Amino acid sequence: MLRSLPVDEWLAFGTPIVDVRSPGEFVRGHIPGAHNLPLFSDEERAVVGTVYKQQGRDLAVLEGLRIVGPKMAWLVEGAQRIAPGGGIRVHCWRGGERSGSVGWLLDKAGFKEVITLRRGYKGFRAHVRTILSRPFALHVLGGFTGSGKTGILKHLARLGEQVVDLEALANHKGSAFGALGEAPQPTTEHFENLLWSTLDGMDPARSIWVEDESMMIGRVSIPAMFFATMRSAKLYFAEVPLDERAKRLVHEYGRFPKEDLAEAIYRITKRIGPQNCKAALAALDEGDLEQVALITLRYYDKSYLHGASQRDPQRVIKFPAPSNDPEALARHLIAIA
Repeated sequence: MLRSLPVDEWLAFGTPIVDVRSPGEFVRGHIPGAHNLPLFSDEERAVVGTVYKQQGRDLAVLEGLRIVGPKMAWLVEGAQRIAPGGGIRVHCWRGGERSGSVGWLLDKAGFKEVITLRRGYKGFRAHVRTILSRPFALHVLGGFTGSGKTGILKHLARLGEQVVDLEALANHKGSAFGALGEAPQPTTEHFENLLWSTLDGMDPARSIWVEDESMMIGRVSIPAMFFATMRSAKLYFAEVPLDERAKRLVHEYGRFPKEDLAEAIYRITKRIGPQNCKAALAALDEGDLEQVALITLRYYDKSYLHGASQRDPQRVIKFPAPSNDPEALARHLIAIA
């Protein structure tokens, strides 16, 4: 059976998702959990698009058929591997020619249920933007760099709280050193898709904990409305002594090659100043990683204070966090929130 559904109904099904757009389109952003089974390669898509613009739709369709014809068995076999149960969801960019043709093919090949997405990925993206514009009930966990906020968030989740780890979704820890040890960052578009996917499974009637961030996490941007909600929410600020924060940074980043650490320091030369940069590099060369951490923390503390100054002071709740016990701190936060 072949049918088409709007995004809300289409997303509610539990069958596997096949994205038939080109690999390049898929990499820029896709529905989390989808499998890419491209009807055209990036180069083939460009050829069909050129024919469409220069010679019209009919000739473009013929060119597409010439390309796809030899792939039909490959497409069916790929879909069978992805959805052995016989139920599958298919989409392309606009919900038009590509998903319609693949949906028809899979239906003829014997799939029990083939559901195409009305308005395609474009409609899904509109749905994502609508959801991310909602006024979520956020609790924001703040603190200077090295305060161990990520560890506290993990314990909040273990204790049953709803948590969105923005840095995990962005594959970046939010500083010049934040890409070290991380996978490549997603595009901002796909980051939004991942954020939507995380929020989609949460109870909107309950609060959601997030870590305080600037709008940019590495090269990824937090959606404007979600970021505005973060800025207006209550901020629970963990006050961790400077020396503890420096030791934590040494523990987290000291395992990386000196060359990578030096490159990260060079990236913030303009922000920390050439003298501080020179001092940090000299300390790094001598193996004094704690001194490197102390020098860079002075810059990050000032930067964080600038962002925090834009908040309503009445909505900032400070709490002492001198111990290295994130579970106890998480329990404390639950008690005071």
